[in-house]
Amino acid sequence: MGSSFFVVDSKVLPEIYTKVIQAKELLKTGEAKNIQQAVKQIGISRSAFYKYKDSVFPFYEKNKTRVVTIGFLLSHELGVLSKVLDTIASAKGNILTINQNIPNHGVANVTISFETDDVNKTWEELFQNLNDIKGVKKVQIIGRE
Repeated sequence: MGSSFFVVDSKVLPEIYTKVIQAKELLKTGEAKNIQQAVKQIGISRSAFYKYKDSVFPFYEKNKTRVVTIGFLLSHELGVLSKVLDTIASAKGNILTINQNIPNHGVANVTISFETDDVNKTWEELFQNLNDIKGVKKVQIIGRE
């Protein structure tokens, strides 16, 4: 079986995963000059760092171009999709694709992919803003590149 990727809330993960990400961040920012310094600052072993370093990473890394695909369940009401698009655009998400199914039983599935280079909100803020739109029934991350 090949690799599978999941988006998981860090609150339910063993602490080692978040510590490896913290160590990688120290290395990236230069706050630690080498792996030994980074793992010592964070309080993990070098072997744990090496075991997980290529397998765990933050959902969103600002210094890399990413494409995120989000699935929505939207009420079949005038302007709902427009408000979703406006919310993504106002956060500086560069929309690449929009796929909308024909509404069925008063709701439609919509998939939107967008680049995240210039997104100026945290993911929590953006998802909260999207969930707050009247007519948005569900917001779900489908994938990222």
